[in-house]
Amino acid sequence: MSFFGGGRSQAPATPSSQTQFIREAPGIEERKIELMDIARQVAGQPVNLPDYQVAGLGALEQQGMTAAGTTGVGAPTVQQGINQVTGAAAPIGATQINQYLNPYQQYVTNEIARQSGIMSNQIGAQAVNAGAFGGGREGVQQAELQGRTLNAMGQAQQQGFNTALGAAQRQQQVGLMAGQQLGQLGLGQQQMAQGDINQLMASGGVQRQLAQSALDAQRQSTLQQQYEPYQRAEFLANLYAAGPKSSSQVTMGTQPSTSPLAQAVGTGIGAFTAFQGVKPTGTV
Repeated sequence: MSFFGGGRSQAPATPSSQTQFIREAPGIEERKIELMDIARQVAGQPVNLPDYQVAGLGALEQQGMTAAGTTGVGAPTVQQGINQVTGAAAPIGATQINQYLNPYQQYVTNEIARQSGIMSNQIGAQAVNAGAFGGGREGVQQAELQGRTLNAMGQAQQQGFNTALGAAQRQQQVGLMAGQQLGQLGLGQQQMAQGDINQLMASGGVQRQLAQSALDAQRQSTLQQQYEPYQRAEFLANLYAAGPKSSSQVTMGTQPSTSPLAQAVGTGIGAFTAFQGVKPTGTV
């Protein structure tokens, strides 16, 4: 536009601009900034995680392990039973029978012989008195007496032998039963020892579990102490997130303005026009 065209010259204006942003209410915004500071401080601190600890064997378990390492429990008793059974199972011989023969057996035999001799003398005396000594009748009587004597001696000896054999057999059965009982006793000793070991290990296992629980609880407590600041920050964050919302919109901008040079030129033109007495163009 000409300076002398009769109108006031307008300098080019700087375009206006506006910026809008939403802010929390002042109180809430301050709390959230504090929370961010707390979180930054917590995150900058190292977390010392405690090591896992394993409870060792308890006193009872150690006793059980020691007892388990002891071999041969009950073995001597079992071996004694085996020896007893082996000895008792041997065939019964003259040695075993003689141990149970009646010590008066020979006395019985001698007594039978003595009685037989007396009777033989009586038969001889009768024959002499009858004038038939050495005769056939006496011989028959003497033979019959001798037969009865031998038979009586045989029965006495057989009875003594049977009695001794029965005693030896009974003793053999006793020996067998004693050996079996010794074997069972040895096995019982082994079972009792194993039962003691099992009881020690079970009781010791309970002790070790309790000790492990204490170690785990101690570690968990340490972890809770380490993570407590994080939990506190999380609690505050959840609290602020669940709280009432309040925000305001703020608009910031700039109005159109004329540069200083344009203002100076416009002022000069206005003064010159007034001096000429000419109205600016566009004026009615």
